[in-house]
Amino acid sequence: MLRAPAFWWRDRPGLAAAMLSPVAAVIGGVALRRLGEAGGMVDVPVICIGNPTVGGAGKTPTAIALIERLKARGAQPFALLRGHGGKAKAPLRVDPASHTAADVGDEALLLAIHAPTIVAGGDRLGGARLAVKAGASHVVMDDGFQNPSLHKDCTLLVIDAGVGVGNGCVTPSGPLRAPLAPQIEKADALLLIGDGAPGETVAGLARAADLAVLHGHLAPEPSAVAALRGKPLVAFAGIGRPEKFFATLEAEGLNVVARHAFPDHHPYRTDEIARLAAEARRLGARLVTTQKDFVRIGFAYTVSAKIANLPVSLALDGGDRLDALISWAEARVAARRL
Repeated sequence: MLRAPAFWWRDRPGLAAAMLSPVAAVIGGVALRRLGEAGGMVDVPVICIGNPTVGGAGKTPTAIALIERLKARGAQPFALLRGHGGKAKAPLRVDPASHTAADVGDEALLLAIHAPTIVAGGDRLGGARLAVKAGASHVVMDDGFQNPSLHKDCTLLVIDAGVGVGNGCVTPSGPLRAPLAPQIEKADALLLIGDGAPGETVAGLARAADLAVLHGHLAPEPSAVAALRGKPLVAFAGIGRPEKFFATLEAEGLNVVARHAFPDHHPYRTDEIARLAAEARRLGARLVTTQKDFVRIGFAYTVSAKIANLPVSLALDGGDRLDALISWAEARVAARRL
């Protein structure tokens, strides 16, 4: 996947965005039409964690937090996702013992640590049906908000507050997957992750549409931070915004001596890992990356190159609001059954 162009994240559209606007109009029109289509239903609540923009915003940590909340309530949630970066074309259940990121994608391996996980390939409705057949009490979708094939009983849109929706344009003129206002109208709640005026601008639009607005931040695992403290670090990441990872390391007071940003879901080659490892040796440093990159690289490489990873989890302000969203989805399913 290519890295998002810098002009996407400016305050307002510029020349490049204007030149691409005819293509953006076509893509936005198709996306809007798909948003209006009715999806197939399953007999359990489907809760979607989506985002209105291309790229990462914190959906997977949010899905994990929701899964853990459901488990605490005695539920048996299943995670459902397309499996970006994997080879799966039809729904299958992830086996962490045998599947790799090349098979099912990096996010699926992370979700499978917390709950049974279905990679849908191109068939989200089929994936949800497989989850229900396997005993799911709830289906938690990581992404797929704009995909119309599966009916969602509740949708939580996730926004990286530091960048919001960038210049507010639809791809390729900007980062939006579809025009923003109709996406907000189709959602039930908005979650801002982190701080920043761009996110608060989107929150204002959500409140005006009568959406609940939640706030949270990604917190690194304390034991992982402690293990890295006092060591020079060569940091690298292939996520939506690698600079967020670097900023997290620095906010924890860690000594980052070099940084390398790769595109989101980057499939690391052996020679790339070898170059990073050689740089770390030259600087007397330790390699460190995100948990998502870590599972994508593979166990053998991470051990041989002595790569550490920094897991993060979602810390939600007012965590009881997740319970409210769960209850909302359950009530909608109950109403369908009457």
